[in-house]
Amino acid sequence: MTKYIPRDCKVDGKPFHLFRLLLLYQDPELCNFLDTKRISADTYALMWIQSLFASPCELSVVQPMWDLYLQQADPFFLFFLALVILVNAKEQILPMENEDKQVIVDTLKVFPAQLEAEDIEDFCALALYYSSRTPQSFRKDYQYMFGGSLTAREDTSEEEMLSQALCLPVSLFLTLLLLLLFQDYQYMFGGSLTAREDTSEEEMLSQALCLPVSVAELLQATEETNGDSVHYFVVDCRPADQYNTGHLSTAFHLDANLMLQVPTEFALAVQALFSAQRTAIAAGSVAGGEHLCFMGSGRDEEDQYVHMVVAHFLQRHTAFISLARGGYHALHTELVKREEKGDSSFSVRTCIVSTAGEDVNGEHDGRPGAQGASLINKLSSAVRHKSDAMKEQLSKIKDKLAEGAGPVERHVSSSDKLGKPYRGVKPVFSIGDEEDDHDEMDSFSVSDDEHEVVNLDTWLKKPDVIQHFPCQEVKESGHLLPSHLLLTSTHMYVLRDNPDRKGMSFIQSRHALTEVVKITSKKRHPDLITFKYGISEEEGVQVTGMERFLIPEAATCTRFIKDQILKVLDATDS
Repeated sequence: MTKYIPRDCKVDGKPFHLFRLLLLYQDPELCNFLDTKRISADTYALMWIQSLFASPCELSVVQPMWDLYLQQADPFFLFFLALVILVNAKEQILPMENEDKQVIVDTLKVFPAQLEAEDIEDFCALALYYSSRTPQSFRKDYQYMFGGSLTAREDTSEEEMLSQALCLPVSLFLTLLLLLLFQDYQYMFGGSLTAREDTSEEEMLSQALCLPVSVAELLQATEETNGDSVHYFVVDCRPADQYNTGHLSTAFHLDANLMLQVPTEFALAVQALFSAQRTAIAAGSVAGGEHLCFMGSGRDEEDQYVHMVVAHFLQRHTAFISLARGGYHALHTELVKREEKGDSSFSVRTCIVSTAGEDVNGEHDGRPGAQGASLINKLSSAVRHKSDAMKEQLSKIKDKLAEGAGPVERHVSSSDKLGKPYRGVKPVFSIGDEEDDHDEMDSFSVSDDEHEVVNLDTWLKKPDVIQHFPCQEVKESGHLLPSHLLLTSTHMYVLRDNPDRKGMSFIQSRHALTEVVKITSKKRHPDLITFKYGISEEEGVQVTGMERFLIPEAATCTRFIKDQILKVLDATDS
């Protein structure tokens, strides 16, 4: 049974993290609802998986279900059976928004009990349908979860010798059971501790943003003629300069930086993306596919914006969202390997093109479907050029403003005594729409080498620190830097994690609470919070600095800071 019941099938086990990714891929709305309620898959599906549905279902239902399940000879089919259960429960679960978490869990647990014997054929047919609309990487990359997997153990010499053994190879007869069950042949059991030495993939599973897809599968999909297979619409989210240097010929370009820098342009680009996708599908192009696969550079420090774009589509409940594993770097590496092996169908020369629509050697791509790929290039190129023009125009405006500007913007320090407190001016706390706010990001940052380095735990335990909010600082370059907002009764500190020294942080900035003149958030991204600092003068508030953060608990954070500012102002007045 270890072939059909996954390893680590326990509370918070890896199979349930994988099942959540499958649900997110097929039905993001339902998955987001369960995530909001903090309902993990193991809370309701543990007994489903452990018993192969024997626990919640009647024997008359289990027997035909197992017959069809074993005929498939696919251990992953179990996940799709569970998926069908959830999808059918959706109409009953979503209206339970105001119900207690445990009530929803209890409802889900017993939902398979509603199955009857005559439902099984349709039940399994639906599971096959969802299986056919799921990337092959779902099986290939996670076969190690099953004891009967052919790839769970690369060294098969031991297995081959076992079938040819003349007798049992034991050192001491009295230790036969121990050696047989837990040493020499433990790879045969689902609970084997040595079945897979590399656990990094498994550890990352619980933190995956969406279902990952291998670049090998993306390349295979460009030549797949079977209508039932998964076809991808590849979205390259790298910056324009990287995309211009080289990109997959079938990829649509969506610059992830637009999401925060020019939100209106990003919205237009997303509309163009869906339009191009529909056009490519209607034309039967190899570039067309119902499944969206996003591609970054493959470097985490550069792909944080890409992850935000993927999260944006998931929040819109867009189905069939995946992320190319390893990004463009992995794609280029895969093509080089295939070219070295003499694979003429897949090589850097034939698959990678420049913005001019030519490959890297300047030769036109003559493969079948190249015309459809060219259409995608034209559409994404139009969006990209419009975006570049917008950025250039904004740059010119900022340069003109800089020519006639007065003093250079700077951070306000606690020792400054300029102006008056902003009591009596128009309320400055605006937690609302900031879609049209194109203010320059704080450009007077100091290098980390010039900041004081402190122990984060020591600072968090300081008696004057009344609140702490983990966050990510958003820089003008687009990089997201892990940081912490610390609040005292009079000041707000920004501590940035030191990547070279675990547990240590830089004191990035320090602001008196009376210097905060405005707090805003973006309507479409409420977790993106902007703090503006300045002073109040007779003619109004003068903004002297700005910082922007992604804060998971944004509403709580801004409310707490606002309340503390008002306390400081009230104390000053009294």
